[in-house]
Amino acid sequence: MTDKALTAEAREAGLAEVQSRGWALVDGRDAISKTFTFKNFSEAFAWMTRAAMVAEQMDHHPEWSNVYKTVEVTLTSHDVNGLSPRDIAMASKLDALLG
Repeated sequence: MTDKALTAEAREAGLAEVQSRGWALVDGRDAISKTFTFKNFSEAFAWMTRAAMVAEQMDHHPEWSNVYKTVEVTLTSHDVNGLSPRDIAMASKLDALLG
């Protein structure tokens, strides 16, 4: 799926939305990241499994790493070399999996 980079207006609105939920711009990249912390490894892995299913449905796969109960996620759209509407949508979906 090819996407377009965020317009200036969509970028401002989208970033404000996800930053209010703990996402941050990545230094040196047009990307956003967030660290998710769970009670234990099993909860972290279960969330990652649900997140992987969402990523497949969206055909948009995050960069992530997991150490014990922590999952670090970075979102960017490689096909546009930066943030796209899919990144904002994916961030929202990943946050929704928490509750």
